[in-house]
Amino acid sequence: RLRKQIIKDTILLKYVGMKPVIVHGGGPEISVEMEKRNKIPQWVNGLRVTDEETMEITEMVLTGKINTRLVAEINLYISEGPGNGVKGIGLSGEDAQLLTVKKHRISELGLVGEVEKIDPEILTILLEKNYIPVIATVGVDKEGIRYNINADTVAGQIAISLQAEKLIYLSDVDGIFKDFGDPTSLISSLTVNQAKDLIKSGQIQKGMIPKVGSAIQALEGGVNKVHFLNFLI
Repeated sequence: RLRKQIIKDTILLKYVGMKPVIVHGGGPEISVEMEKRNKIPQWVNGLRVTDEETMEITEMVLTGKINTRLVAEINLYISEGPGNGVKGIGLSGEDAQLLTVKKHRISELGLVGEVEKIDPEILTILLEKNYIPVIATVGVDKEGIRYNINADTVAGQIAISLQAEKLIYLSDVDGIFKDFGDPTSLISSLTVNQAKDLIKSGQIQKGMIPKVGSAIQALEGGVNKVHFLNFLI
């Protein structure tokens, strides 16, 4: 139900003249598939440790399940609405050399990549032709090795490459907290320097580390605003 509402909201953005791009991960579903194979998910600084089998699972879940499902649901809702030539289309970082990556600097992460280069040409073409691109965050390096890439990081870098007006992160928490254990410490707004201080002090932890880090990069790269929203609300 929540996913469907997000899809409807995204289509509405397209209908009112905006050019939304969806970048998705698949953490919970990847973990479920790993556990089916008796593999225990492990994390370093909020990033999934990825060996060859985990990479195989990741690619299967992201491109074979989640991406195709999202695109199918987008096109289903569009077919039930006014249409206007809007369509959803699925991509991974491998398509049209969208994402060129390199091995992450933290070696124990294994097949986790960092974005080295983004070629936004395919996205620009699709957006002009009234498509809603849906991107699965798998990329390849210059030698053709596939890597798992954090979706938040990819979203930030794509926003920079498109010089997006706004970047929105959806998660199951209300946003950034000064004290994560205290729901009254929710921060309504903050500057880049304040965000950096929160990371340095350890007040931002686990999966929020790559989110906030990529938000900082996006703002420093020219994106005007970044929002953190709870998709459960």
